Amino acid sequence: MMDEMMGAEGDVHIDRDAAAGGSELHVDVHETDDEVRVVADIPGVEKEGIDLKCDGTVLTIDAGTHNHEYHERLTLPSRVDEHSAAATHNNGVLEVTFDREADSADIEL
Repeated sequence: MMDEMMGAEGDVHIDRDAAAGGSELHVDVHETDDEVRVVADIPGVEKEGIDLKCDGTVLTIDAGTHNHEYHERLTLPSRVDEHSAAATHNNGVLEVTFDREADSADIEL
C-alpha cells in the first residue's frame, strides 16, 4: 500500500529490521525537484504521541504509547527548508513534506 501511495519514480525505501536492533517503523522517502516527502507507518500511536524535529538534513521521529516507543533518525536525500515542513497523521500513517533547498550557486571566475 505504501509503494502505491508513493509511486514508482524517485522512491527511496527505508525499512529497518527490528531483530537486528533497528526500528520497527516502515518508512518511505520520495524526492522530486521541488520537495521531499517522508511517509511512515506508526501503528497505534496517536498524533499527540509524535514529536518531529528537522535540521535541514536529518528528520528525527520520536513516537510512542505507554506500550511502545519509536525513535528514528533519517538522513534526507537532499537539504530541505525545515521551516516549510507540513505534517499530517491519519490512521497510523505519518506524512511529512518539505520544500527542497535551492542547489548551491555556481561561482564564476
